[in-house]
Amino acid sequence: MLHFIGLGLYDERDISLKGLEAIRSADAVYAEFYTSRLMGTTRERMEALYGKRIHTLSREEVEADPAWLEEAKDKDIAFLSGGDAMVSTTHLDLRLRAIRLGIKTDLIHASSIATAVSGLCGLQNYRFGRSATIPFPYTARGRRIVSQTPYQVLMENQARNLHTILFLDIQMEPEERYMTANEGAGLLLEMEADENGKNGKGLQEAIAVAIARAGAPDAAVKADLLPCLQGYDLGGPLHILLLPAELHFMEREALKILAGLPADL
Repeated sequence: MLHFIGLGLYDERDISLKGLEAIRSADAVYAEFYTSRLMGTTRERMEALYGKRIHTLSREEVEADPAWLEEAKDKDIAFLSGGDAMVSTTHLDLRLRAIRLGIKTDLIHASSIATAVSGLCGLQNYRFGRSATIPFPYTARGRRIVSQTPYQVLMENQARNLHTILFLDIQMEPEERYMTANEGAGLLLEMEADENGKNGKGLQEAIAVAIARAGAPDAAVKADLLPCLQGYDLGGPLHILLLPAELHFMEREALKILAGLPADL
């Protein structure tokens, strides 16, 4: 059996009792931390609570050459990831590979940022459209490249009056980097300017919500105009950025009370 086990949002204690039992009874435990990270803990603290050694997998060992899957043919293997067990398409691909190899699989769910954002800021969860990730810019042939995909997804959602979740990039190599909501806000404005030139001023007046460290005791939630968010210090990672569509009166009230949305907005 291959158990896909979500670890939750922030630290080693976010795991479910069902997940903890599955880890403790497993013959081997593997984990990937490049799609998401538990910023409130360490591998050593996780191992101490779970009672098992955790083998951390690289992106290549998960996506390109998951040779460790063979072990699940005759052993109980636990595969751990931050958030929920199956939010990332990477994990779906891994599950399908296992099934093709004749390996039984099961899912043990946990809290996910995809649902936590609604509770933290008050935006209604059924009103979210397609999500996207804002990647760090890169250089190609001496030119700085900023992906336009997040902006295009945002425009599609706004045309349908749907809220947008924008995940922020995590890079592990050549050095560990976590995009902040401030950086994400600046990149969105840059995308709009690249797309529309001098006419790209719509996001200058757009309300946005930044959330930092969801699930932590010091989680931060702030709503303001998108350009203003560039000036807030929300503290350490992980951050996420939300762009609401037209607000229901209850959502607007929630953003004022829960996220400090200025009264004049």
